[in-house]
Amino acid sequence: MDWFGRARIAFTHAASPLALLRKDGTSTDLLKICEQATPPCQLNPLLFNGHVQTMWTAVKDHGPQIYYRRRIFDAELKPYTGTFAVDFVVKPHEDADPSLPPRTGYFAQNDFAKISSDDSRPMLIMLHGLSGGSHEVYLRHVIVPLITNGGGWEICVVNARGCANSAVTSGILFNARATWDVRQVVKWAKETFPNRPLFAIGFSLGANILTNYIGEEGADCVLKGAISVGNPFDLEISNKILQKSLLGKHVYQRVMGSNVKRLLNDHKEAFLKYPHINVEKLEQTTYLYEFDREFQTACWGYPTENAYYRDASSADAVLAIKIPFFAISAEDDPIAVRDAIPYQEFKHNPNTVLCTTSLGGHLSWFELGGGRWFAHPISNFLNYMATEIDLETVKPSASDKASDDDDFSTRFNPVRRKLLIRGG
Repeated sequence: MDWFGRARIAFTHAASPLALLRKDGTSTDLLKICEQATPPCQLNPLLFNGHVQTMWTAVKDHGPQIYYRRRIFDAELKPYTGTFAVDFVVKPHEDADPSLPPRTGYFAQNDFAKISSDDSRPMLIMLHGLSGGSHEVYLRHVIVPLITNGGGWEICVVNARGCANSAVTSGILFNARATWDVRQVVKWAKETFPNRPLFAIGFSLGANILTNYIGEEGADCVLKGAISVGNPFDLEISNKILQKSLLGKHVYQRVMGSNVKRLLNDHKEAFLKYPHINVEKLEQTTYLYEFDREFQTACWGYPTENAYYRDASSADAVLAIKIPFFAISAEDDPIAVRDAIPYQEFKHNPNTVLCTTSLGGHLSWFELGGGRWFAHPISNFLNYMATEIDLETVKPSASDKASDDDDFSTRFNPVRRKLLIRGG
């Protein structure tokens, strides 16, 4: 039982978690690191359940001030053409662009041309949630401890297309299985900063995208570690459960639907150029699943929104992860619901550890005073990995391959796509 906001914490993991080597030569494992990184979860007792925690995010808290410089990337994958925006955390400046989110300005062309470096500072690549962006308060709560008090992290945020005041140049907003932009940024970061250990974190829909990306990369993943926060994992289960309750349908589905419709309206002139997108019909939608029914089917060729949800879910991708992976979820999350969490998949994969808290809501975990509890285990885990672990020994484990002695003639591929990309 939870008393006065003190949440229960549980870890789900394989019987033999991934072994890791410290810089001093001693051995540890992924579970011990995750447990060591996770402090007691003491939340605001007045925010006594997941609904209240989640709804409290509507209170406009300015949060920590983080400054960014933006770079527009041209997409490299031909079928997924267009541009997307990446915001880099920089020192405070006074030349923010009024067309961008607060404290954000563009990189000067000459400055970005000189961004490459041989330094070995750890670098974090972040993905936000549905319709969000680098300006989100929950991102900034994580960024602050990593860049202050000698934290020394380099950080960038990959904005979903059309989000954070970025332009829509290809008739695409988001897709929970669209891993191509983050893949391009990771590849670019590895080439531009060859000595930096790369880590990544995703929140909500961004966590689902990141989990899919890491699973797709498998043993080729160059990240040294990753974190998933508030991942919906199984989008079809989450969608069905949301529709079954009054709050789920008429509050959460309606609010998320309004948020994506606002993105559509912000870029209405751009979308009118694409005849396959029925803007008028999209404007008549109310709930997120209705928007997905009209938008995802038109943009990506899915026959129904449920086909999209099944294809885009990241629950199976957990099985394909080959790097240290730490997931944090709240059991009372009303959006990324408990029933969608793939507990058995985490037990099956030694490269993964799932931390669940009995309280916390969706990307909330509000403490007394307004802080967010999840910032502590995130920063602790990242700093521990970057400073204590011998990262040269952190290499993706080998992909599973059928052997001659295998009793099975079939093989399950956890990242098999139903959505085919032609010409990629």
